This record gives sequence, structure tokens and C-alpha cells, in this order.
Amino acid sequence: MPRPITPIDRIPVSDSEAGPYAITAGPDGAMWFTMIHSGRIGRLTTAGVLDHHALDSAACGPSVITPGPDGALWFTRGQDHRIGRITVTGEATSFAVPTPGSGPFGIAAASDGALWFTQMHTDRIGRITVDGQVTEFPLPVSGAFPSALTTGPDDALWFTLNQANAVGRIGLDGHITLHPLPTERAAPVGITEGPDSALWFVEIGAGQIGRITVDGRVDEFPLPERTARPHAITAQPGAGLCWFTEWGTGRVGSVTTDGHIEVYDLPVSSSEPHGLAFGPDGALYVAMETGELAHLTP
Repeated sequence: MPRPITPIDRIPVSDSEAGPYAITAGPDGAMWFTMIHSGRIGRLTTAGVLDHHALDSAACGPSVITPGPDGALWFTRGQDHRIGRITVTGEATSFAVPTPGSGPFGIAAASDGALWFTQMHTDRIGRITVDGQVTEFPLPVSGAFPSALTTGPDDALWFTLNQANAVGRIGLDGHITLHPLPTERAAPVGITEGPDSALWFVEIGAGQIGRITVDGRVDEFPLPERTARPHAITAQPGAGLCWFTEWGTGRVGSVTTDGHIEVYDLPVSSSEPHGLAFGPDGALYVAMETGELAHLTP
């Protein structure tokens, strides 16, 4: 059964059609989030000050957002197939991905000073420098639907293959390795570096949390409700556990490094939680597609 948790603040940040989707802590001490259905980037300070920044296309589909090595925020634009950049003062630019119809989604900054991203519709991993130069690396499979992406403890980029039922690794030299998952139709999505030098990911199709070591060993931990449809996952700094969203049940959950899972109800079960991130205040912020951020202190 879901447990109660410390009071959860609901912070309205848009109307219900805008779709707050992914969120990250910015270099300016504020939380930055995408509004996937309205072509905007939002900024919320820990004091509650809210700003919206309209992009050049309301239909560009800003998806995942991350801090870049240049002090700006970088994000994927899944509908017009571009990579976006926004400064902390709200100045936005974007860069085209060379392959048409690529559908960029996951994005992360790497130790080589560039940002790496997935291309859902063209089975590629991309790399973009801070001046907008893009290199693409084809995957050895087709129809794989590469989704989320994160840096690993080995300085490589690790990513989920939602339709190929695998987790992939790409080195900074472009070498790719794929690791099949034990559970069929697991459909992995979110992935993050855990507190134990492994990668943790969610299986939206199987209702499980997965863990993979850098040498490719996979463990899977079933959720209490297998139809919960976990979507995103992030590590809690200094706590030895990860937190994840359950899009299908309107909950958040935590998992320890030995696989112990707890789940907690959000105030509204139909809130459609997607991305989540810890802020500089130690609180967990959850982007809910119905137009709010959830704020809670574990």
C-alpha cells in the first residue's frame, strides 16, 4: 500500500494544457522545466518566483532539459527535431539535428564538454558542442526508440532502448554496446546514475525498477503495482537511494540500493507525473503534466 509522506506542496505553473514535462536544477539555483505542449520553458525559484520563456515555436515540443557545461540550460525539441539552449536570463536559441525526423528526447552533458542526446525516430545517438556542431552515431539496431540518457560512473553515456528492450552504452569515442534486459517487453524509459556506481532505470512496460552495472549485470525489482508505468528516475544526493515517478498511478516512489521500494501518493492521482529532480533546497520537485509541480522534502 502507498504510504503517506511529508506534506506535498502543489505549485501551479501553467494551465492544464501546457504540460510541464521534465525538470532540472539550474546553475542559478532555480528549477527549470519544459512545457511540452506549449513551447515554453519555465523557471521557478526556491522562493516561489515563477517565470515563463516562450520559444520560437509553440509546437516545438520541448522535452528533456539539463544544465550544460557553458552555464546555460539545454533541452531537446522533439517535434521540430532541434536542440535548444536557453541562458539563465531567458535568451533562447536552437540548432537543427542533421537527420530529418530524428525526434530528439534524452539529453545530458558529458565530461568531454559536449552534450549527448538520443534520437528516438532514427536510431541514433547525437553529440552537440556548445557552439552547435552535431555528430551522429547510428545504433546497431532499428526501431529501437532510444529514450532517456545519462552519464555513467565510467564517463560513458548510458541510454534506454524502449522498443529494443535493452540498455545501451556509448563511449566518448562513439563505441556502442547494448545490454538486453531479462524481462520481455520491459520498455525502459528513464535512467540515472545511482549512488552505488551503477545505473538505475525504470521499465514502463513491466512495472519494474532496473539496475545495471558498468560491466552489464542487470537486476530487476518489481513494483508493488505492476501497472504503475514508471517513467523517470533520479538519485537523491547523499541519501543512498533513487526516486521515480509512476505516471499510471499518480505516485512517486523510492528505491534503495538493495532494491527496497516504497511508493507514495501524490495529492491528485490523475496528475500524470513525469520528470523529477532535486533542488538546491534539498526538496524533490516533480513535473506533473496537468499544470503543477509537486514539492516535497523526503
